[in-house]
Amino acid sequence: MSERTVGILLFNEVEVLDFAGPFEVFSLATLPKSNVKLFNVKTISEDGEMVSARNGLKVKPDFHFSNHPKLDIVIIPGGEGAEKTEINNSNVIRWIAKQYIKVEFMTSVCTGALLLAKAGILDGRKATTHWLDIERLEREFPSVSVQRDVKFVDEDSIITSGGISAGINMSFHLISRLHGKEVSMETAKRMEFEIDL
Repeated sequence: MSERTVGILLFNEVEVLDFAGPFEVFSLATLPKSNVKLFNVKTISEDGEMVSARNGLKVKPDFHFSNHPKLDIVIIPGGEGAEKTEINNSNVIRWIAKQYIKVEFMTSVCTGALLLAKAGILDGRKATTHWLDIERLEREFPSVSVQRDVKFVDEDSIITSGGISAGINMSFHLISRLHGKEVSMETAKRMEFEIDL
């Protein structure tokens, strides 16, 4: 069984748990009773330079837009950087749209949904985001069917999740879809994280 490559977008003022939560979940997932890793998780930014995440955490991405490997799953996190800066960054929006055509799953955490919406990926689909930004998503992208009071919304190849820690729930859900509940439950047990699948 070959590993799927997960690419997590990074940018300045990205919310830390938005990317670190899914990074941990996918990095730890293995086949039951083995050490066979199921996912190869990499971080990607526009230029590959050091990123200053929310509250000053410094993170060095593995790749930039021009040199990253082929991706199977893309995770678009949120945070102030997403909703104030990257939503107006045409390079980032084009990269997201381009990856959507190529990948198996396009996902978002928190206000990363705004970037998916800006790229046109959520048109005519159900989606969610952080509860504080639900009204903005509805107002700015009326073609999106915004869902309230849910951890995540699964629209087959597109999965959006609510605020911050909801990205962890979404990650376990996706692993369950791909490899079964046992893998998700075992990974959650290692993380001492309670999931309801």
